[in-house]
Amino acid sequence: MPTTTLDGIETYYETYGSGTPILMCAPGGFDATIEKWRVASAWTGIDALQALAAEHTVIVYDRRECGQSGGRVERLGWATYTKHGKALLDHLKIDSAYVMGGCMGCSVALAFGVHYPEVVRGLILHWPVGGHRWKVAAQDRFMRHYNFAKHNGLNAIIERARDKKNFWLDPEAGPWAGLIAREKSFAERFASQDLERYLGLIITSGRTLFDRDTTTGAEPEEVMGVKAPTLIIPGDDPSHATSGAHYLRELLPKADFWNVMPPAQTTHKVCERVLEFCRS
Repeated sequence: MPTTTLDGIETYYETYGSGTPILMCAPGGFDATIEKWRVASAWTGIDALQALAAEHTVIVYDRRECGQSGGRVERLGWATYTKHGKALLDHLKIDSAYVMGGCMGCSVALAFGVHYPEVVRGLILHWPVGGHRWKVAAQDRFMRHYNFAKHNGLNAIIERARDKKNFWLDPEAGPWAGLIAREKSFAERFASQDLERYLGLIITSGRTLFDRDTTTGAEPEEVMGVKAPTLIIPGDDPSHATSGAHYLRELLPKADFWNVMPPAQTTHKVCERVLEFCRS
């Protein structure tokens, strides 16, 4: 179970196979863990990691603030997450890789293409998040946590987090709920911070991450400048609006749009399409 410290954050990761690397930005909102590649609704049937590892070095990790990785109380933004992923590639001494995202991991992957174009061989975006319902739901989570923190204080957040342990399931618990529940020292540091500063971090993080009705991660002008070949695999539900995938199809200069919709996208077919894209 390898762990390393990246930018001061303990990070849990795994690698499989050999060949051209694929950095996998996990599905999930604020529970983006390695396991999501195996148990999330879009990834059942076969082990996608082993399927992709037949031709590639597959690098998976628990995103900061998720699973067995650590975190830090600070304003969260897409650059926060891409810096974390880039640090993992540097740690593994990998100069270039495909970057694959699932769900909200697509926003991380898209931002990666903007922030580190020299590293990205290609982008693979499976079920990009987007749509008005997604934006409203995501912003609502941050606002619910803000109101809970403002009226109840930091110690109440700690108690709530220890009970629920997941921001996505219980918004009042906050983005650092998992760390609070798992690490006593983190909970102690969390309790000692200034409440007003914390409230500011929550408001600005929610506003920065979920600021539009379409796919998040980068400004449209930045997306138009991404030169990496990109495979887009559309979703079709309130969190993964098909409109978000078409938005990326419109803007990305080298977009390969897989015109197959769920539920025809079995995990086996998706993995075969990803391998085909990487071979080409």
